Amino acid sequence: MLSHSADLPLTRWGLFQTLKRSESNRRTTLIPIASPFCNRRLVYSLKLSESNVPWRRSTTLRRNLFRIGTMDEDSVGISSLDEWGLGESEEISEIDSYVLSSSEDTSDGSIAVTADRLGVLQKRRRVYRIQPGVFITMGLVAFLVMLLLFVDWCSWRIVRLPLETFFLTRPFFISAIVTSFSGYLFVPLLNSLKIHHIFRKEGPVMHSIKKRRTPTMGGLFFVPVGISVARAVVGSTSVEVSGAAAATIAFAVIGLLDDISSFIKNHNYGLPAWLKVFLEVAVGIWFWFWLDSTHISSPYSMKMLVPLPAPLGLIYLGKLYPFLTSFCFVSMGNGVNLTDGLDGLAGGTAALAFIGMSIAVLPICSDISIFGASMAGACVGFLIHNRYKASVFMGDVGSLALGGALAAMATCTGMFFPLFISSGIFVLEALSVILQVSHFKMTKRLYGVGCRLFRMAPLHHHLELCGIREQFIVTMAYFISCALAMLAGYVGLVSA
Repeated sequence: MLSHSADLPLTRWGLFQTLKRSESNRRTTLIPIASPFCNRRLVYSLKLSESNVPWRRSTTLRRNLFRIGTMDEDSVGISSLDEWGLGESEEISEIDSYVLSSSEDTSDGSIAVTADRLGVLQKRRRVYRIQPGVFITMGLVAFLVMLLLFVDWCSWRIVRLPLETFFLTRPFFISAIVTSFSGYLFVPLLNSLKIHHIFRKEGPVMHSIKKRRTPTMGGLFFVPVGISVARAVVGSTSVEVSGAAAATIAFAVIGLLDDISSFIKNHNYGLPAWLKVFLEVAVGIWFWFWLDSTHISSPYSMKMLVPLPAPLGLIYLGKLYPFLTSFCFVSMGNGVNLTDGLDGLAGGTAALAFIGMSIAVLPICSDISIFGASMAGACVGFLIHNRYKASVFMGDVGSLALGGALAAMATCTGMFFPLFISSGIFVLEALSVILQVSHFKMTKRLYGVGCRLFRMAPLHHHLELCGIREQFIVTMAYFISCALAMLAGYVGLVSA
């Protein structure tokens, strides 16, 4: 077993220190190695004497270096150093690798070679750790660009009118580039102000360990960019874009109040649930009154119409339209908010939902389509900083704003059916929470003890606790959202 003396502390840099413990028939040596080849990390070489191998006295155990454990969450490592006798828990982050060697006489040259080899292994492991988030985001961007280019190429067949070159691709790229560069200025500012995300005690334990001290409220820099680019492309005369932008800002303000309340109370509960829902319903009712009193460019001679695929056609809702509008605003806002639990999950699925809605509403209102493409570009630019491992979270100010923008696009055009298709991930996450709460209350009332339907709600936390890795969950959500976005666009075009 390994041990060390309490008066011999572990140091990062400096001379070699040897920790030895002699027993009756065995001897174990632990040598901390400090070398520039190891990327300024401590590496421990473990030496076993020949007496440790009773079945073969003169043969070494293994001369090739291999790794016993590592403290990174992407690999299977040692949970606590106390089992090895290496000290307190504060020293866990300092130990990256363990090397097993059976040579009794270790020279300075062999130590340098060992450190050099471990430095190469550490570099390779770091590259593998960064690759998943980069590849997932690159795949998402490639799909969105190809889809937008295809829609722009076929747009004259869709709307029967000549549109500008790169009608949807241009605002998408402008918004994505401006947002990505804005993040490099805004994220360090959030870090300096110590605006860090506060995790709930009921959430996964590993999130509070791996993702603590991550800044939040990233919606403050990517939501204004999406709105500004849309207004700059379509001009200030577009009534629909002005209304959608106002609804988005209103939901962003609600999210900002929720985030500020979380910091003041020092927990992640924010505003009371009833107050948040009340404000969201109020915005939805206000948006309906504005829509009813203003003149919008629509191919229909009447408002409050919902286009559906044949043979249903156009359905006039009349007084039911404000109730559907309020429900849409509340469900979308909270759906995106609940989905924002993994790195890149909410941002990527929201970008796909915006693209699906942009295609669906293109024959009805091309300005709203530009607004959706611009917001999708803002989400993609935000993913540069929010992909695994995230350097910033969007916070409620970002998630509620995205939900409000999606609801505004559907309300202005009546495309509620394509909205719920393209936002299928948000609907699924919200349904998982509703089912979890309902099942728990029902079983508690019937049997006296509440039972949970999932290990944890929303659904992505349940999958996480089932052992599925975070990157795989996000990738599967992207694949599903890609299919749903194309289906929503097709349904919208057929309905219009």
